[in-house]
Amino acid sequence: MLHIKTPKSGRARRELKKIAPKLVETGKKTLILHGTKTSNVINSVLTEIYHLKKDNAVKYTKRNDNIRPFESGGETSLEFYSLKTDCSLFVFGSHSKKRPDNLVIGRTYDHHIYDLVEVGIENFKSMQSFSYDKRFAPLIGSKPFFAFIGEGFENIEELKHIKEVLLDLFHGQAVTNLNLAGLDRVYVCTAVSSNKVFFTHCALRMKKSGTIVPRMELVEVGPSMDLVIRRHRLADESLRKQSMKTAPELKIRKEKNVSRDVIEGKIGKVYIPDQQVGSVPLPNKSKGLKRERREAKTKGEGKTHVDKKPKQQDS
Repeated sequence: MLHIKTPKSGRARRELKKIAPKLVETGKKTLILHGTKTSNVINSVLTEIYHLKKDNAVKYTKRNDNIRPFESGGETSLEFYSLKTDCSLFVFGSHSKKRPDNLVIGRTYDHHIYDLVEVGIENFKSMQSFSYDKRFAPLIGSKPFFAFIGEGFENIEELKHIKEVLLDLFHGQAVTNLNLAGLDRVYVCTAVSSNKVFFTHCALRMKKSGTIVPRMELVEVGPSMDLVIRRHRLADESLRKQSMKTAPELKIRKEKNVSRDVIEGKIGKVYIPDQQVGSVPLPNKSKGLKRERREAKTKGEGKTHVDKKPKQQDS
């Protein structure tokens, strides 16, 4: 029998409650790791990804010799770090002669590897290489726009996969309400070929247009790079089905006899049972005779007043 340890202090109970499964999950944290050997380009890329996700990321600077995400057994340490830091996304950078400037982006489910995308970094430009007015620099934690340009993101399997991973990596925390004034950045991804994506980060600049709607301009603020897809691994079918399950409390129940229309909005149908009017006894409260007598009295019609004879007294 396994011995189950229960937390003794309130602090331990609060920490376990934070990492426990929730009906509505909070924002996904990203774990940033270094491989056995890294180049200056990979170091800069990892640093700038951490800067873009500084509000929701954990970065390790120590070299990791035993992490190989695509090899069996090489993902044990990665899953341990994911459990330790409570991160469901990770970015792993490495450099070798066979795969120079290599970047692996992956997702985890229940702290097990879910899917992986391996890309090579080319034509990298850091944030310091762009000159612009610092007043229009995006704020940390602001919600971004995403622009995916090219039909390949809908047709090619590799590009569809990297689109999902990039959206998960940079979209931030899911919110119900959004202030348009806080939208100050956009990530532009362009499909150059079937296995190459141009990725850049731009700031949104609002200018006067003579109307209520301002004119938007894109100012490239970096980083900018080409992502060459080398390897990718989709999620296992059983693990994918398990991750797509929805809690019964969050399932939307269908409303009976209710439909929605674009113009009229919410439309409902009300069913009234058949009313048996003929068999229902009605009270007899006719007031017609009373009204006729009242009218006759006012007009002086009807019977004349007759004086009553006095009663005779017996003598």
